[in-house]
Amino acid sequence: MFKSVLVANRGEIACRVFRTAKRMGIRAIAVYSEADAKALHVREADEAVLIGPAAARESYLVADKVLAAAKATGAEAIHPGYGFLSENAEFAEAVMAAGIIWIGAPPASIRAMGLKDAAKKLMVAAGVPVTPGYMGEDQNPDRLKSEADAIGYPVLIKAVAGGGGKGMRRVETSDAFLDALASCQREAASSFGDDRVLIEKYILSPRHIEVQVFGDSNGEVVHLYERDCSLQRRHQKVIEEAPAPGMDAATRAAVTDAAVKAAKAVNYVGAGTIEFIADASEGLRADRIWFMEMNTRLQVEHPVTESITGVDLVEWQFRAAAGEPVPLKQADIPMNGWAMEARLYAEDPANGFLPSIGKLEHFRLPDDIRVDTGVFQGGEVSQFYDPMIAKLIVHETSREAAAARLADACAEVEVWPVKTNAAFLVKCLEHPRFVEGDVDTGFIGAEEEALVASSLSKFGLEGAARALREHGVVADGNDHWAPWDTWNGPQGFRLNGPSESRQTIVVHGEAHSVAMTPDDYPPATYRPLTAHNGVWFEDGLAFEISAFKQMGAGGGSASDGSLRAPMPGKIVAVSAAVGDAVAKGQPIVVLEAMKMEHALVAPFDGKVSGVGAAVGDQVAADAVLAVVEAG
Repeated sequence: MFKSVLVANRGEIACRVFRTAKRMGIRAIAVYSEADAKALHVREADEAVLIGPAAARESYLVADKVLAAAKATGAEAIHPGYGFLSENAEFAEAVMAAGIIWIGAPPASIRAMGLKDAAKKLMVAAGVPVTPGYMGEDQNPDRLKSEADAIGYPVLIKAVAGGGGKGMRRVETSDAFLDALASCQREAASSFGDDRVLIEKYILSPRHIEVQVFGDSNGEVVHLYERDCSLQRRHQKVIEEAPAPGMDAATRAAVTDAAVKAAKAVNYVGAGTIEFIADASEGLRADRIWFMEMNTRLQVEHPVTESITGVDLVEWQFRAAAGEPVPLKQADIPMNGWAMEARLYAEDPANGFLPSIGKLEHFRLPDDIRVDTGVFQGGEVSQFYDPMIAKLIVHETSREAAAARLADACAEVEVWPVKTNAAFLVKCLEHPRFVEGDVDTGFIGAEEEALVASSLSKFGLEGAARALREHGVVADGNDHWAPWDTWNGPQGFRLNGPSESRQTIVVHGEAHSVAMTPDDYPPATYRPLTAHNGVWFEDGLAFEISAFKQMGAGGGSASDGSLRAPMPGKIVAVSAAVGDAVAKGQPIVVLEAMKMEHALVAPFDGKVSGVGAAVGDQVAADAVLAVVEAG
């Protein structure tokens, strides 16, 4: 066995590989970009080498820099992780040419499976079932359209060199084909430098089933059962599980046998995944599962396979690269219980799932399950790399128990101020369709509105009432609210009529806000919520609690519904837009002045007809910040 390994990658996969290396007494070597100088994988390595600027194309994707780092540190082996150079045959050849052990698929296998059309032809020859479609050399648009017409719509146009959901278009009708083809080809050329495509029959109730395979240099290939990766958003996996729900013994035997045949057809060595598409309209059936592609590397979702088999796939990779045989015979590989993995992304579901970057001022993940992560509290989520910040993995005796435990784990996630998809994951895992196993690759698209809906209304009542007490507004023994001393004394501003000051809490969460006063919710015992510097966490969501003085019924409002600044200050929140229906007392604008926040709220039920300020604006006293019309 080699004594040192360099991981040509970053983040959670680098940390994952280091964990096994250290357990086996192998020296762990990291490479890093300037943006990753303080990253977790650098901290956990025994040695680390800077290889370039933040952009991956100038660091992690530069083979010569990675090789130079390996030579400089005396690394005996290189593990590519996934992504970056992991499926680059030329890099694999360069590693081996330099006398360094390559912990990955043979270059010939990478090439054989790298182009989807060639891979499918190879699979047909090996007796592996493939999806009906066209994989010909003739790329004339008219020929491609005629083939699509013959297959029957809907069809899927896929880039031959594609991956990650890029260069892929679903086409519903013959009339729409040529425009979709042109768009697909442009994206393929831009992403992969190759605009060739293939055409496949689009499966209306598709399930994404994949089989983990493993081969050694003696020609032995085994499988480690299947995973279901059907819960996807825009072709990106969100939640994975093993085994696949609804998979009977006969269907499992058929799909795993096909996977082993596929791996043997390319003389595969190491860890790889054979991906299948299943027509689940009538449940999983052996005659309705077809080869889609092969990933010639370790997969992001490999932990669920490790959980049900008890196998460390990275250790197996090390041993195969060192020339050792597959550690277990097929009959000796167990399948126990049920495992699920959720991908925690730094993204904002309420804002179109846009990535969220910045410093992780507060970062806490569950400590009673397996967590694979590459970040830490105080670290940064960079704009330069994939926004996945952790994988949460559970293993239970049943699918129901696994789903419930993973939902609880996602609900415990606390991240601030970077936004995450934790609450979205909770809703996916608790959705009745998911719980029943009624999922396909279109599940999230069909249910997305409900899955991203804010939970603020639920939290707002309980959390704001608790927040009132946390901020000093408490109930006495007679169930009367005792005022917060800060607000005692002279009453507030008078603007176009008398006003009365009230203490108010606003709970800001996702795209909405809820305002609470002592009168709005009676004192009671509420379940405790975790707090961090004025931020409350519940069910995977983060809520910022703001205490401020509310100016009368309208918060600085005139009788005509105009909300005016009671004093010069800075706008720190605008929670409504023109056309929004608002309720009396609902916060519209929050002004910061004299180190205090002042909410301007709707004076009556109505509709916002004007907004004259934006977050960050400095405004003068009496400036009209918004207007509400009654109705």
